[in-house]
Amino acid sequence: MAEARLLQSVLLIFLSVVVFAEDETQFIYNGFRGANLRLDGLANIQPNGLLVLTNTSKQLSGHVFYPRPLKLNATRSFSTSFVFAMYPDVEAHGGHGIAFVISSSTNFDRAVPAEYLGLFNLSNNGLASNHVFAVEFDTIQNAVFGDIDGNHVGIDINGLTSNDSASAAYYDAEGQTNRSLNLTSRQAMQVWIDYDGDERLMNISLAPLGLLKPERPLLSTHLNLSSVFLDSMYVGFSAATGLTANEHYLLGWSWSQIGEAQGFNFTELPPLPRFTSQRRSLEPVFIGLLAVFVLLLVIIAGVIYALRRKMFEEVKEPWEQEYASHRFSFKDLYVATKGFRDSELLGSGGFGKVYKGVLPSTNTEVAIKRVSHDSRQGMREFVSEIVSMRRLRHRNLIQLLGYCRRKGELLLVYDYMSNGSLDKILFEKKESKSNLSWSQRMNIIKGVASALLYLHEEWEQVVLHRDVKASNVLLDADMNARLGDFGLARLYDHGSNSRSTNIVGTVGYLAPELSITGKPTPATDVFAFGIFLLEVACGVQPFRLLNFAGEDLVLVDWVFECWNKGAILETSDPKLEGYYVSKEMELVLKLGLHCSHSKPEARPSMRQAVQFLHGDAVLPDVPSDYDLERNGLLDKYWGTSGSFPSSFQVSANSLFSDNSVARHGR
Repeated sequence: MAEARLLQSVLLIFLSVVVFAEDETQFIYNGFRGANLRLDGLANIQPNGLLVLTNTSKQLSGHVFYPRPLKLNATRSFSTSFVFAMYPDVEAHGGHGIAFVISSSTNFDRAVPAEYLGLFNLSNNGLASNHVFAVEFDTIQNAVFGDIDGNHVGIDINGLTSNDSASAAYYDAEGQTNRSLNLTSRQAMQVWIDYDGDERLMNISLAPLGLLKPERPLLSTHLNLSSVFLDSMYVGFSAATGLTANEHYLLGWSWSQIGEAQGFNFTELPPLPRFTSQRRSLEPVFIGLLAVFVLLLVIIAGVIYALRRKMFEEVKEPWEQEYASHRFSFKDLYVATKGFRDSELLGSGGFGKVYKGVLPSTNTEVAIKRVSHDSRQGMREFVSEIVSMRRLRHRNLIQLLGYCRRKGELLLVYDYMSNGSLDKILFEKKESKSNLSWSQRMNIIKGVASALLYLHEEWEQVVLHRDVKASNVLLDADMNARLGDFGLARLYDHGSNSRSTNIVGTVGYLAPELSITGKPTPATDVFAFGIFLLEVACGVQPFRLLNFAGEDLVLVDWVFECWNKGAILETSDPKLEGYYVSKEMELVLKLGLHCSHSKPEARPSMRQAVQFLHGDAVLPDVPSDYDLERNGLLDKYWGTSGSFPSSFQVSANSLFSDNSVARHGR
């Protein structure tokens, strides 16, 4: 009996060794449910067995590898087959591809995503010490790597300049011709990769899922892999995303070193996700996509490698990893602005310079603000707020697209507005007739009001802009208003109160209570909005009026005096030449007085202001003692009517000269 048990144990051990040896030379996954694989980055296995290498997250990568290294060298043949699919995030525009990989290591911590496919970086691309063989299925044409097009299959050794490549296609035996395949068609495709170690011949084929292996391979190339393969190598896949993304899926994988890879049971492969119309379509400005890095090569031609690396050096700290998808590379921003040339300068002020740029990867026009900073103090919190602000979505807000950090400076990337800032049209064309009609001005006013209502009440947090003025309102191609410059903005949770802070803003738009409380509130934004209403209606700045004696006259006081005399329409912008709707003009002027009331509690909320502008509520008349209340409160807040305390004067003067974020055309 003991001898029988001993024999049974020996047999079990022998069978385990045989199974282990078989796993080392042959395996197959019909779906990946319960598979024991090495996963990192974005890679994950869904409950139905579908393996996701990447999702729509930007500038990230995913890897999956067989858990154990395989005994592989140049004399050993191998055969592998797999089924994959790519879903583009942006219609008709791929976001980098997927690669089958044989590597001496599974550590790709130093690899970068996007065009490097999560395998290499600028410094190690092409080095023989990498010991990496890959077959790439690439959906973006990169001139730096000599890609033949944006839909190709390439054989790579230790870098991304392919030894051989071909446009994605399969051989149709019936028609005796190659039929093109779109790698980002959201359709499953099967790949066969066969290497004859004796002949040193690599054959690669692909076809739509369900078709037989084509009689003729797409690529057939003689390769000597003796210097690439070590005794033990890992096999798997890598995929990456850039500023646009592909979702990369694997449905099945078969591997063999003892003959041709086993075929799949198609009924066991997991289903692909359904495509819905909610996926974003390509914006018109993306249609003319330029080749990535072409402009970069022109700008930095002749610059040696060490200097180029220094030129594009960035500051990246470990805590920023969670914000990777919100970050632009300095190299892309440098190329976008033609090296930050003066010819691309849009404006400058106390907070930095703003440049027009065209992102090389998408041909998208942007405004890039370059701000100097000398300290890391509070940087983590500041970047966190930048990322929060990037989630703001409103048709009348300038979209913050992301950021970049370098030593001593911070770069913010915004949407570009082709018609520049509102104040340029209102105040800088005094010698000519304004091209802003009254209907356009009303549309701008309603747009800014809607944006402030969204910031104050409708977003997940309360956002105080703290610098509402005409120079921070930009106009798109259709003259629609976009409120910009969130450089001074403060965020806090609904139901809580904002904290006291330094008084910041622009003289003429600052609510008087700030001098005592130092605490910004929605009411302080409403005050600035009131001054903005008067700017747009009257066509003058808050402190740019002169009375008959040649003395400075505050805009609010002048409008109130005219209202008190029953002649409020006399304050309308002369450039309108009377072409306006009188009721609307009177409404805007009176609402401007209400919003700029010296008492915070007397001002309407932005929701009420929007209702007044759209005729959903009746605006009450201006109190007859408005000027008395105003002057009395200004005495209380500022010391004397209309003057600033000495402790604030320096700050006020410095801020008065600032033109703020993305003031286009300045």
